[in-house]
Amino acid sequence: MKTEMERFIKIQILTELEDAVGRENCSVREIDRLTHSVDYFWLSRMWADRGRRMPEADFIVSPKDAQETSKVVKIANYYKIPITTWGGGGGTQGGAIPVCGGILLDTKRMDKIYEINEEGMYIECGAGTIYKHLEWAANERGYATMHYPSSLTCSTVGGFLAHRGIGVVSTKYGKIDDMVLQMEVVLPNGDIIQTSPAPKHAAGPDLNQIFIGSEGTYGIITKAQMRIYEQPETRRFRGFLFKDMHGAFMAGREILQKFKPSVMRLYDDAETASLIKKIVGVEKPGAFMNVAYEGVKELVDVEECILLDTFKKYGAEDLGSGYGEKWWKEKITFFYPGNMMDLPQMFGTMDTIAPYDKIEKIYWSMKKAVESNFPQAKFIAHFSHWYEWGCMIYDRFIIEGKDVPQDPEEAMRLHNAVWTLGVRTAIENGGVVNDHHGVGIKLGRLMKEQYGPAMQVFEGLKKSLDPNGIMNPYKLGL
Repeated sequence: MKTEMERFIKIQILTELEDAVGRENCSVREIDRLTHSVDYFWLSRMWADRGRRMPEADFIVSPKDAQETSKVVKIANYYKIPITTWGGGGGTQGGAIPVCGGILLDTKRMDKIYEINEEGMYIECGAGTIYKHLEWAANERGYATMHYPSSLTCSTVGGFLAHRGIGVVSTKYGKIDDMVLQMEVVLPNGDIIQTSPAPKHAAGPDLNQIFIGSEGTYGIITKAQMRIYEQPETRRFRGFLFKDMHGAFMAGREILQKFKPSVMRLYDDAETASLIKKIVGVEKPGAFMNVAYEGVKELVDVEECILLDTFKKYGAEDLGSGYGEKWWKEKITFFYPGNMMDLPQMFGTMDTIAPYDKIEKIYWSMKKAVESNFPQAKFIAHFSHWYEWGCMIYDRFIIEGKDVPQDPEEAMRLHNAVWTLGVRTAIENGGVVNDHHGVGIKLGRLMKEQYGPAMQVFEGLKKSLDPNGIMNPYKLGL
């Protein structure tokens, strides 16, 4: 009797969802539920590789706009069933995995570009727009979005906003939260709101910052106004080789007090000897740094002189422009098959950010902790996003396939143990849980360790906005 009742209710919910978004935009097919159960989270891919099935949604729903999204959310609220938002499926933290079943809301039908406003210098688009398509639209008018992450070609605007993403030219142009002006958001009760048309104002807290980085736990972003920029008159590159990491940190810190390069990418000895040697062609030992600086030619000329004089003080070898140009050309190639880590390896990027007085200590502490406690693991890193006050470590651990347990449960234990140790070490030395890949289900357990009593602010917002707890449960530590 219970099974028949469950079947009846499931069909009832499905018919209501079909009424909300159209029958052709709803699916309960096994293949659709299966393909929306594995994103780029290593554990989900390993689990599937071992012949196991990840938790699956009961319904895959694709609304076209905020109005249809609102209807879906109201249905979810009425039946008190979970709703998980899915963008491009490129996340590494399991943030889009429907761990509690229910409704998976795929945003990719929300891909309309509503306006390119050249006077206001923004593009208004649906949150399901693939970011590369947004870049192409800007390019057609002679502009650029200046957001170039490795997942540019497969991730959505909403996905980057929900996880507070970042691209390779962030040192000059900022993270995704610096690039958005206004957002349209569907709240957990189905209400549709607009954030302020002018971000970072003094009329109370900035509403953008409540939803950016919230990973669908407070609401669903359905539309955004993203900034566009004039194409730089000139863009130049310079490669440098430092004898040690400390000199590179000091040189980078000093440059950021004088001007903002668009790219500063520093690789430790291990990554210089592997990826940089393979893709860029640098054969010498040391720590490689690529710098790009761009804008009006006259200003770039001045910045180039400052850059060369400053780096010379710290013993950097000037490698000229060739290596830097090669790096720019191949900036996404680093993440393509054959270059990026992949199964059967176990791997992860425990990116953290901190002020300059802590960042070097964090790097060495994490390296020591991971490699001494897990001798089968290799720890490599580069420093990819720099600010006047500090920088970010793109720190990776890699365990070769022969050392990865074949039993999926044992592989999961090892994976989580490495992550827990690495991230705890970062926190203990003044770092954060994560810089720009998000928290998802992977790191939720460490949020309370990061924030302590301050976690009640996030929990209070969650309880107030989402009293039924339906929005992306078990993500972000909520």
